[in-house]
Amino acid sequence: MLYPELFKQLEAVRWNMDTDIPWDQFQPDLLTEEQAQTIKMNAITEWAALPATEMFLRDNRDDSDFSAFMSVWFFEEQKHSLVLMEYLRRFRPDLVPTEQELHEVRFEFDPAPALETLMLHFCGEVRLNHWYRRAAEWHTEPVIRKIYETLAKDEARHGGAYLRYMKRAMNKFGDEARAAFAKVGVLMASARRTAQALHPTNLHVNEKLFPRDTVQSRLPDPGWLEAWLDKQIQFDAVWENKVGDRILHNLSLLFERSFASVQELNRYRKEITQAVAAAAAKRAQGGQAGTQPA
Repeated sequence: MLYPELFKQLEAVRWNMDTDIPWDQFQPDLLTEEQAQTIKMNAITEWAALPATEMFLRDNRDDSDFSAFMSVWFFEEQKHSLVLMEYLRRFRPDLVPTEQELHEVRFEFDPAPALETLMLHFCGEVRLNHWYRRAAEWHTEPVIRKIYETLAKDEARHGGAYLRYMKRAMNKFGDEARAAFAKVGVLMASARRTAQALHPTNLHVNEKLFPRDTVQSRLPDPGWLEAWLDKQIQFDAVWENKVGDRILHNLSLLFERSFASVQELNRYRKEITQAVAAAAAKRAQGGQAGTQPA
């Protein structure tokens, strides 16, 4: 089991909201209205770890190890929401999200393949680490800059934990896991070619609620994310390339095969998908042969 070791590792570097955030260094003249509004939207977005955890527990009922790890991931992600709200409570109490605004992003996600969801959230952690690093650079007030730097490090550690579970899945499911991870990897490493940001909170997850079936669509300002990325923290092609390169680097290590581009990963995806289909066809033929009368 990975959970006991991951618990110890994450516990050893866990930060304290009261003592590790330099609240006394707040400089009110360095916090703009525009920046304060983005903190509120981030706080609500982080609250969406709640429905994501409910999804993970539902779709991984046969995996107690991973489900137990959710206790750590959920705690730390909700803590991100709490520290952003604490910042607002101290310095901009008029912008603290209401309980209803938080509850609005708690809705049911449709069932999805567990392996693809695992890879999707690994990529989401990689992306969020880069978003928060860029946000820390964009903000001018020192306390919120420290908060975003702290959150970015958490997201990197979460990505590392998901990667451990991906490696375990490959040992258990072989090419089926490789095909799922490569499929999502091609999508998430190609984000600069898409019209919208590719992150779990910006993907459609409940067909019956469409189009209000993304976390971002249920925020007080549904268009916030695109404006935050494009106009505020300016998450441009250079930063997008950093995300893509990081995904390719980790998949290269995971698959023990070098991927210098999304195109190379896509070729591998086709190869491994064909291998999975061929193996399934062979099993099916074997089953049919076994049912033939003597």
